[in-house]
Amino acid sequence: MVDPRQIVAGFLTLSMFAMLAHMIKREHFDSVAEMPQSPNTHFRNSKLAEETAVSLPRNGPWIEDGPELKPCWEKPSSVEEATKSEGYVTFSLTDGPEYHISQIADAVVVARNLGATLVLPDIRGSRLGDRRNFEDVYDAEKFVRSLDGVIRVVKQQPSEISTKNLAVVKVPNRVTDDHIAVQIEPIFRKKGNMRLATYFPSVNMKKSERKSNADSLACLAMFGTLELQKELQEVVDSIVDRLRTLSKSEGRFVAVDLRIDVLKKKGCQGNGDTKSKSCYNAREIAEFLRKIGFDKETIIYVTQSRWDSSLDALKEFFPKTYTKEGIIPVDKKGKFLNPEAPTLEEVIDFYICSQSDVFVPAISGLFYANVAGKRIASGKTDILVPSDIQTSSSTDNYISHYITKKNHFAYSCFC
Repeated sequence: MVDPRQIVAGFLTLSMFAMLAHMIKREHFDSVAEMPQSPNTHFRNSKLAEETAVSLPRNGPWIEDGPELKPCWEKPSSVEEATKSEGYVTFSLTDGPEYHISQIADAVVVARNLGATLVLPDIRGSRLGDRRNFEDVYDAEKFVRSLDGVIRVVKQQPSEISTKNLAVVKVPNRVTDDHIAVQIEPIFRKKGNMRLATYFPSVNMKKSERKSNADSLACLAMFGTLELQKELQEVVDSIVDRLRTLSKSEGRFVAVDLRIDVLKKKGCQGNGDTKSKSCYNAREIAEFLRKIGFDKETIIYVTQSRWDSSLDALKEFFPKTYTKEGIIPVDKKGKFLNPEAPTLEEVIDFYICSQSDVFVPAISGLFYANVAGKRIASGKTDILVPSDIQTSSSTDNYISHYITKKNHFAYSCFC
């Protein structure tokens, strides 16, 4: 006769083996999925994926910001009375904030070289009738204060100076001391007053091989003079805060410079045999972001002001894609979103792209170059330049050359 205690013991033994097998199975399949994600993990390190069969969970190829750089230019010495003139230099900020930075730099360099007084510029947008005072966009007091001792600045053009008395002079972007001495100073000495019009032979924001006196002035003008006026800065901050609140990736978001009107003008055509392109449409950007690891929960901000059907392709991949119109505070829409006078919209885009965790320039040009400069200064170097890629790839392959080669002019100004 079988002892009942042996039957019970056998049953308990089998139960223990079954439980142990189940635990081993859970440990084998679920351990990676349940592993806590470190907030400081750099998802661009691909060595772990190469060494293990299972990759760690991720919310996209995010990296942490680098340290904010410190200005390493020397503020030019005060202008001596003997070098001052009685003349004035006037100019306007035109086209958009990416141009404003360069136009300010050229005007300051010219005025300093001539010993002239700089008149605070007005702002003229790309649309007819879009004309504003400087203080409608920027902090005028900050601008004047930052240039104290470097050049004289007045807020209004003296009444005795008429436009008929002004010599209009075209100035190439990143104007040099030699160009001023040969091409501009003789005209100024003859006329006494002049109006500058900066033109852009090419987009050139690369670091100079040799530093000049103009570089320190340009650094100060580009990175030390312009701040948004209080209400406009608050609008930018509110949009950035809203995007971060919506994000499930530790408050991170991607800003994409993708403006439909510019894409249509450029045509997004290939460039010669290299097949490199000067711009990418919404679907191409969506495919690029997906293949380098961003998931569908990623928050995307696009610089297109109002929704366009061509953006639907981006929203298919990334449902949480937003424009200014869909995310700006309701009580600010009437004042800051005006398609007939888009200067304020363009300024909002520029500063949001400068603050985002990742910046993707779908369009090459000065917007990309000057946003990159502001990001370098603040340590936000996650700038990914799109490319046509067929398979998944590391984001390291698409970091802007301004960052990898440190060849942006900003690296002459910060260290």
